[in-house]
Amino acid sequence: MSEINQIYKRISKVIPNIEWDFHAPYIKKINELKKKKNAVILAHNYQTPEIYHGVADIAADSLALALEAAKTKADIIVLCGVHFMAETAKLMNPNKKVLIPDMDAGCSLASSITGEDVRMLKEKYPGVPVVSYVNTSAEVKAESDVCCTSANAVKVVESLGVDRVIFLPDHYLANYVQKNTKVKIISWQGTCIVHEKFTGNQVSEIREQNPGIKIIAHPECPPDVISASDFAGSTSSMVNYVKENQPKKVLLVTECSMSDNIQIENPNVEFVKPCNLCPYMKKITLKKILDCLDKENNEIKIGNNIATRARKSVQRMADIGR
Repeated sequence: MSEINQIYKRISKVIPNIEWDFHAPYIKKINELKKKKNAVILAHNYQTPEIYHGVADIAADSLALALEAAKTKADIIVLCGVHFMAETAKLMNPNKKVLIPDMDAGCSLASSITGEDVRMLKEKYPGVPVVSYVNTSAEVKAESDVCCTSANAVKVVESLGVDRVIFLPDHYLANYVQKNTKVKIISWQGTCIVHEKFTGNQVSEIREQNPGIKIIAHPECPPDVISASDFAGSTSSMVNYVKENQPKKVLLVTECSMSDNIQIENPNVEFVKPCNLCPYMKKITLKKILDCLDKENNEIKIGNNIATRARKSVQRMADIGR
């Protein structure tokens, strides 16, 4: 069986044959080209299955992508995700060429705060350390003491050994962290356009319609959503919950493509999908990946001053780990 047929056999439950006929030629060309150019493709969990399972060499959450990016021996890194993820990969690999298939693949959280905003907060709260969610620009990371992801936010906050921290930019994640630590959290009012759309009433209705369902929420969701769920955790924690517990039916309260990707790896689990899609993640397509890798365009570049300072906060995050 050819490599392409093996890929389709794995993902056929979530991609109809008529769609596969369109995707297959791109997947074949991309996989051939990345070998020729010694390139590696990193894909976030929110990428569509044909990318996540078809061309990605490493597919994971944002923390794992940052850690794996630092290990790669490839000459070229293609980051299939949003812009801040590509910047993080560049920070971890300053001497490698890092590309993103679409420069306009942004993030509502990253755009909710600037470096100037962080400097203002530091003036208002002198001496209080700044913990920035990895979903931020390199400029914001440069103004921060340490970064975190949803996987290690509480651990990072408590590692600082202080009474209070400035936590940026996700307001709902800050609420989640505050409930799990005694450290005083000073938050920012940023939100994720995907997770903020979910409501506790919506989750309760799905539970009523699906007796016995397990509902797993991401910490970027509003508090009433988390309260109405059985479990709340990071992207990686959500994946592990499904793998370890194998619920008969599950709802992942997060970006819709993640359910497709996890379903492929857990065929005995039925997924209920409310399907909130990230418009930024969906800017990444196989056609754009091929074009980006072929022309080596959309290269991520960060000024030395910002990169040096931002790299320190990302490295501290990596050193703390999960």
